This record gives sequence, structure tokens and C-alpha cells, in this order.
Amino acid sequence: MTISEEKMVLKVGSKGEIFPPKEIREKLGLKPNQPIVMTIHQDKLIIRKLYSLDEILKTPPKVKISYHAWKQFKDDLNEEYEK
Repeated sequence: MTISEEKMVLKVGSKGEIFPPKEIREKLGLKPNQPIVMTIHQDKLIIRKLYSLDEILKTPPKVKISYHAWKQFKDDLNEEYEK
């Protein structure tokens, strides 16, 4: 089962806190004082890890493109824009 498929029942604390279990915190790499983003979508609360700029820059790109292909693409866009 992937993280996105897991379902857990949690209780809201007396002060409104929500504490994800250790297993989930470890899988998501959540640390104490880790910034997160909470989104309300209809009747759902979606909680996501907020990545630091360092974490984002260390992530390999999903698409690889050569310099020459990028330059050609950029030139084509500029040419299209100038029309």
C-alpha cells in the first residue's frame, strides 16, 4: 500500500491539534517544526509537506533536455512570440 492509499483514524486533541503517527511522519520526512500546507477541499483536509528551496534544488529534474534542444525550443518560442 502506498502512502496515498493509507487511511488512518485520528482524534483531534483537546486544543485542536492533529498528530500524525510516527510511521507517517517518517515516511514523509516530517521533522519537528516542519512547515506544512493545509488545504480544505470540499469536506477533506489535505496536509502536505512544504519543501525547502534546498530540498527542491537537490531533486533531480523529471525531464532531461540537451542544451541544444532547449536553445532550439527557446528560439522557436521567441520566433512565435514575435509574429
